[in-house]
Amino acid sequence: MAIAQVRLMVLALLFAVGMVFIIGRLAVLAIMAEPARAAVQLTGLGARGDITDRNGQPLARTVDGWSLAIHPDRVIGDRSALAKQLAQLIPEKTEAQYFVLLNTGSKFAWLKRRAGPELVKAVNALGEPAIEPMREPDRLYPQSTMAAHVLGYVRSDGTGGWGMEGALNQRLQGEGARAAPVALSIDMRVQGALENELARSMVSFQAKGAAGVILDVETGEVVAMASLPTFNPNAIAGPIPRNNMTQSRYELGSTFKPIAVAAAIEAGTIKSMAKRYDATEPIKIGRFTINDDHPLGRFITVPEVLIHSSNIATARIADEMGREPLERMFRAMHFDRKLSLEVENEGPLWPGDWGRTTTMTAAYGHGISVTPLHLACAYAALVNGGLWRPATLLRIEPGKAPAGERVISAETSLRIRELLRLIVTEGTGSKANAAGYRVGGKTGTAEKLGGGGYLKNQNVSTFAAAFPMDAPRYVVIAMLDSPIGNAESAGQRTAGWTAAPLVGRLVTRVGPMMGVIPDPNRDIALGAYGNLVAQEDKEKASDR
Repeated sequence: MAIAQVRLMVLALLFAVGMVFIIGRLAVLAIMAEPARAAVQLTGLGARGDITDRNGQPLARTVDGWSLAIHPDRVIGDRSALAKQLAQLIPEKTEAQYFVLLNTGSKFAWLKRRAGPELVKAVNALGEPAIEPMREPDRLYPQSTMAAHVLGYVRSDGTGGWGMEGALNQRLQGEGARAAPVALSIDMRVQGALENELARSMVSFQAKGAAGVILDVETGEVVAMASLPTFNPNAIAGPIPRNNMTQSRYELGSTFKPIAVAAAIEAGTIKSMAKRYDATEPIKIGRFTINDDHPLGRFITVPEVLIHSSNIATARIADEMGREPLERMFRAMHFDRKLSLEVENEGPLWPGDWGRTTTMTAAYGHGISVTPLHLACAYAALVNGGLWRPATLLRIEPGKAPAGERVISAETSLRIRELLRLIVTEGTGSKANAAGYRVGGKTGTAEKLGGGGYLKNQNVSTFAAAFPMDAPRYVVIAMLDSPIGNAESAGQRTAGWTAAPLVGRLVTRVGPMMGVIPDPNRDIALGAYGNLVAQEDKEKASDR
């Protein structure tokens, strides 16, 4: 009995020593596992604040995610077989690359950051003890590709690398406690509708790209902004597509004509809407000839200049007005500089020579290139009473909107609103006429620049609109890059057949979301213009 008791005591002592050794070893491993801990700490995501839309809906969040790591120096299985299995499950590397990794003898290496639960389960099932599933903070974009160009992404070190993630990086980086969420001006519901309509038209017309924006005319808030093709910030692969709304500069064609008319009204060149301009034949100036796509062959009134989108008459207005008033108006609209937007954007291509030819052609959007967002800000000023405000992607609290810069008088703004409405009721923008929403706008179709000149078979089709025109609240810009005519457009690729219908559908969808209820009994007064539109030309024109 005495011997048995001694043996039991010795055995218990051995077990106790073994347990102490195991616990000590685990403690050492926990303390010494610096590579994994350092990698987790480097992400800096644990305290990164959320990004929401204007209504508090999440657009970017920090969550606990999975990652997969391996300790090559501890692999006990067949390294060749394991390399093959990893290449099948995680094809970011080849079988040969995994084999090299497994034979490095290093203590730690990542296999996959931001791994999905299914992948973690599959890799874990390989049964290799050296593989370690790990929990670490992860940046999740729950709406997938929605508003990707607005949001941007977060780098592997936890810092914002682009878009609002980059612009708000310091504000989102919490110290200790998680940073407070930041609300953008974007409305997720409106954003979804915009992206859907752009994608529909881009596919239908086989366009190379598309872009659109919806802007609050009283605050400058961007309610929705999209550019196609897009990307998924949850899984970035390859270069990020350019944001065509802010990073691409285009000659936006006839959408500039209302701005030129506003400049002429402000300068006193146009004192009456009944004033007539010669559109009987093309204008020859130097080596250039200014033509109309659909020649009218007569003198036309100011409303008809815009209704029929006459290049000839617009050039005559600019020539009569002269360089200084037009250039002053373009500078007031910030067409000579970058916008102070939070995300990446490009400045315009300002004409180097403002001679007579440039003055005449710039009036109809030829020879000057701006981003579509520049145009949106300009149209907001045209219809909101004459105040230019900077666009912003941050929500503005009620009563906190910037005062704005006066660029035209309230009276001129009213005239332009009436003219824009006429373009939709009587002219080239008729396919944007959403019932009850009093849409006004201007079509613009311009040949693309490329290869040292203009591409005759490729154009940029744009519709610049606002609604409701009796009390404007929102500007809508829709643009298609190189659309191809189809049965839906009767074979046409111009803005009146491609971009205008897009805006009409979009306004019908998003109007109620933004508090604009259709009313067929309301409209802006247009009676004074009835006699200024020649009866024989009231048929709907095909847009240039």
